[in-house]
Amino acid sequence: MLCCVKEKIGEAVLPGDLLAFEIQKSENKTEKLICGPGLRRDGEDVFVCKSGILRHKEPNLYWIDLQQRRYVPAKGESVIGIVTAKSGDVFKVDVGGSEQASLSYLAFEGATKRNRPNVQVGDLVYAQFIIANKDMEPELVCIDSCGRANGMGVFGAGGLLFKVSLGLVRKLLSPQSEIVKDLEKIFPFEMVIGLNGRIWVKAKTTQQTLIVANILESCENMTTEQRRSIFGRVSENVL
Repeated sequence: MLCCVKEKIGEAVLPGDLLAFEIQKSENKTEKLICGPGLRRDGEDVFVCKSGILRHKEPNLYWIDLQQRRYVPAKGESVIGIVTAKSGDVFKVDVGGSEQASLSYLAFEGATKRNRPNVQVGDLVYAQFIIANKDMEPELVCIDSCGRANGMGVFGAGGLLFKVSLGLVRKLLSPQSEIVKDLEKIFPFEMVIGLNGRIWVKAKTTQQTLIVANILESCENMTTEQRRSIFGRVSENVL
């Protein structure tokens, strides 16, 4: 079924829907169309491959907002992984996908053949995909294009790791998200969010850490009014 994109933004779409894009040309240059999760390009055509709500961000970024728990690796996405094995010069990392990703010991800031990073089986790593397609093994790095860690690497001393839906993760990472801002008003805590649906939190005490984790897990099915009511009750008990 052929659908005009402008009419479908904010509405539900189904797998197999064909989207008709109108890309404007400026100064003899055609603007690039960026397809996010849930969309697939086939030549000049763009098909919906997952059911959900069609979203748009200026200028030409489109994606499907869906409640999905199974993660499919995508190049450039930052994820939380669990080191499962050491194999020569490569670490095997579980990212929650269909297969494990590889992480070279040289993919850390300041790492050399003599100065190897201290990474053990069971450690948590915050890393970014540089290779992620169906024909190759996913590959992670813990440095940016300038060779800096920029917040990536081994972390997670203490704290709690739990899993949520990919839709909730994108909601938490949104600049307009009020969930994290409201939580920070109750008590301070550290949080790392991976686009693979994993969240790590650490507060001052174990009880506060569990409270943050339980609230975040519950926010997925709450309305704004319900969430504020819960936050208010928790804040009164803490104070």
